[in-house]
Amino acid sequence: MVKKIFLGLILVYQAWRRLFRPFFICRFEPSCSEYAYQAILKKGAFLGFWQGLKRILRCHPWSRGGFDPAG
Repeated sequence: MVKKIFLGLILVYQAWRRLFRPFFICRFEPSCSEYAYQAILKKGAFLGFWQGLKRILRCHPWSRGGFDPAG
């Protein structure tokens, strides 16, 4: 149940981002929201959320970015 709520919130955020920030470029591949989505699918609601949160905190102007798959 919690897993579905988290995944739904991520999908809503991604749809909003496409509408209002179509040229937004994430420094990571996959994007932070896609990373969190994949992490929640693979690890479950709470561990996946925690991994997604850590990824978001790593995303800042001084970060190298690059390919960083959820795993």
